[in-house]
Amino acid sequence: ILVNAADNFTRDPENMSYIKVHIDEKEGCVSVENNGMSLPVEMHQEHQMHVPELVFGHLLTSDNYDDDEKKTTGGRNGYGAKLTNIFSSRFEIECGDKERQKRYHQTWEQNMRKKGQAKISAHKGESFTKVTFWPDLGRFGMKKLDKDICGLMARRCLDIAGTTPRKCKVSLNGKVLD
Repeated sequence: ILVNAADNFTRDPENMSYIKVHIDEKEGCVSVENNGMSLPVEMHQEHQMHVPELVFGHLLTSDNYDDDEKKTTGGRNGYGAKLTNIFSSRFEIECGDKERQKRYHQTWEQNMRKKGQAKISAHKGESFTKVTFWPDLGRFGMKKLDKDICGLMARRCLDIAGTTPRKCKVSLNGKVLD
C-alpha cells in the first residue's frame, strides 16, 4: 500500500505533496493516505463497477503487466493492494476525486469475503486516496502489531521518504520524516 502511494508521485508529481502513514498498535490497523491523482470515482465501462472497487477488490486489474516496458514504479501486476485486502480482517478505501467532485468509501471484511456497499458523496476538496487495513494477525501467527513489525513498517516509511523527492513529505504517525 505504501509503494502504491509512492508510485502515485511518478504519475502526478505536480500535485502530490504528501504521504501520511499512521500505525495504530492498539487498534491493530495501518492507514496510508496520499494526495495527488486519485482513482476516478466513476463506473468502469467494461466491468460495470466503480473503478476503486475494481482496483482494490478484484484480482488482475492493474496496468503494470508489460514486461518489456521500462518500470519507474514499484508496483507489479496490481497484486499488492489486493493481497493486503485478502490478508486483512478489515480493509477500507476512501478516494476524493477533485475532477468529478465525488468521494468514494468502501469496506471489505473477513479477508475480502464480505464486501460492503460503496458510499459515494459530494467532494469539494483536493484529490486523495486513503487505505486503512487491519491485518489478519492470526494468519501471521501474531496477536498484535508488536514492536518488531511496527519497526519494520517504520523502516519502510524511511525508505520511501529517502527515495521520494523532497517535495513529497512523508510522515509517520504525524511526524515528517526527513
